[in-house]
Amino acid sequence: MRPVEAVGAVGAGTEPARAPAPTPHPPPTVPIRPLRFRELLDEPFALIQAHIRALAALGGGALALALLGVLGVTGLVSHLTDGSDAGTAWAAVLGTAAGIWLLRLALRGPTVAIALADFGGVRHGAADGLRTAARHAGPLVLAQVMFSLIGIGVLTIGSLLIVTYPLALLWLSNLRARRFAIEPVILAERTKFGVAVARSKELVQGADWTVAGLWLTQRVIFAVLAVPAFGIPFFLSDFSGTHRWAFLALLIGGVLLVVTIGEIVEATSRVLVYVDRRCQREGMDIRIPGDTR
Repeated sequence: MRPVEAVGAVGAGTEPARAPAPTPHPPPTVPIRPLRFRELLDEPFALIQAHIRALAALGGGALALALLGVLGVTGLVSHLTDGSDAGTAWAAVLGTAAGIWLLRLALRGPTVAIALADFGGVRHGAADGLRTAARHAGPLVLAQVMFSLIGIGVLTIGSLLIVTYPLALLWLSNLRARRFAIEPVILAERTKFGVAVARSKELVQGADWTVAGLWLTQRVIFAVLAVPAFGIPFFLSDFSGTHRWAFLALLIGGVLLVVTIGEIVEATSRVLVYVDRRCQREGMDIRIPGDTR
């Protein structure tokens, strides 16, 4: 006997007129269209608000692990050096630097994945973002390594003379701008690192200094937000006392909190710039009947 058709005439399955309509995807939080500079600054917070549970779980988990790791390393070095002040201080500084690097690596890929899924009408959770980033771990790690090396190299050269430091910041902002869309390209277009670098430069071409201005403006915003965050440890020390380990935990936690918030904002900004540049250069916002882009 022939199988019953899923859709057909009466008596042969479900009538097309009565078939349940497919569930439409929810619209993206930010419309897919070219964005003005002010919108590139504002809309990351709209994306964050729309996915606050996923991003809070992701950021909170990464922050807790980073803080425990830094305190563990600092405590181990302090024990091995018999509580030496110098050894503890160096362990805290270097451990925090390593914790910041790993924290940014852990947050950037999943946050970009969550924001990209939003533009596709899909709501990703923290676990979905982590799985998506894990599938592209190689290119994302390489991108983070090059990101750090470029920053260290440019700022080291600029610090040789005090007067050249502002010029080094401008140079670094331009380099950051040209590579700003690397992570969205890796995840959205499933490319390798080298291809993603070339693709990012192609997309940002013509708007280098606009994106550089966005990057610099965000640094100023993060610096302003850091002031009260760094004040929290000193405020809480009034209750916890000035014991070394309590104060170190509060201070390192404040630094990692600022980095966590800043990285989530920057990662969502990368996705917005990627979508904006594709709209500007490729007409991504133009819908063609029957097109499945």
